[in-house]
Amino acid sequence: MSSQTNTNHDVVMAMEIVLPGVGEPETLQVRHRALPSPKAGEVLVRVEATGVSFAEKAMLRGSYPGQPPFPFVPGYDLVGIVTRLGPSVTEVAVGQRVAALIKVGGWTDYIVLSVDDLIPVPDGLEATEVETTVVNGATAWGMLHEMAKVRSGQTIVVHGATGGVGVMLVQLARIAGVRVMGTASPSKFDIVREMGAEPLDYHCDDLVAEVRRLAPNGVDAVFDPLGGKSVNNSWRMLGPSGTLVSSGMQSKFGSNEPLIVLFIFLLGKLYLWNALPNGRHAYFFDVNSGKTLRPQKFHQRLRAALTEVFALLAQGRIQAHVASRVPLEQAAEAMRQAESGKTVGKVVLVPGL
Repeated sequence: MSSQTNTNHDVVMAMEIVLPGVGEPETLQVRHRALPSPKAGEVLVRVEATGVSFAEKAMLRGSYPGQPPFPFVPGYDLVGIVTRLGPSVTEVAVGQRVAALIKVGGWTDYIVLSVDDLIPVPDGLEATEVETTVVNGATAWGMLHEMAKVRSGQTIVVHGATGGVGVMLVQLARIAGVRVMGTASPSKFDIVREMGAEPLDYHCDDLVAEVRRLAPNGVDAVFDPLGGKSVNNSWRMLGPSGTLVSSGMQSKFGSNEPLIVLFIFLLGKLYLWNALPNGRHAYFFDVNSGKTLRPQKFHQRLRAALTEVFALLAQGRIQAHVASRVPLEQAAEAMRQAESGKTVGKVVLVPGL
């Protein structure tokens, strides 16, 4: 069922997917509600595509740091068409395709957004393909170019090279002239090779030794979304002046230990490592960092990153990896697919599919 607007444009009924509380994918609910008209500085967007990421999987279990209280609408990012402008809005036009990174609220077919959250999408791109590059592209760009500051000729390790962020990291690094080793299951090695990276079995008995065999002096950067034991091994893979960029705790998903406690412990460990006088660096990357305290700088940085990523997509220099396209109202199925570990890239929800 799709949203309907009346002839005088006063009311828009949105269809949303709601997380009612801690549970399994089957507990997701479909809700319809009237949206307010956009105010000054706001626009109404018809959502064409929104995605499933690790954040939503953790939120469903009530374990994502900073998630709002239940019930709420998840959805970290989206791509859509501007359909109505609030008073005095001139930054965008009706009919323009835009992207937004909003952390929650994207699993809907219509949404009212601040113009500050909108990033223009170049003409000629397909919405679901762009969707795979919003939060994933902003994350990968920030980790590579803002934190690790990779340079041509360097060597890096990307954990989860066939995941949503992983495929972006590999492709952007290869464009930058960087040698990439990517961890994955052996069944996905051909995909890693197709992206120009060297595959590593993440089940390898001694992954650190295998990396050191391929890069005897250590690597220049490691990108680790796994946390736990993996982040310790990632630190050991670094060479002199190397940089570890941690971005999550995926290996602890489903653990009985509260993720927030594990997250605080991880940050403490990274802080300690970064303070050691050995020339190496350790950081945690949060794509939403600074949004609350320094919103103008945050939006400038996000817009700059995604402008670069979207341009590369439009030029055909990076490829979108859409794992599957699932109707919005079948969000539970999309969540199951994303949790299966069998997908490559990102599962995308499509309203009205």
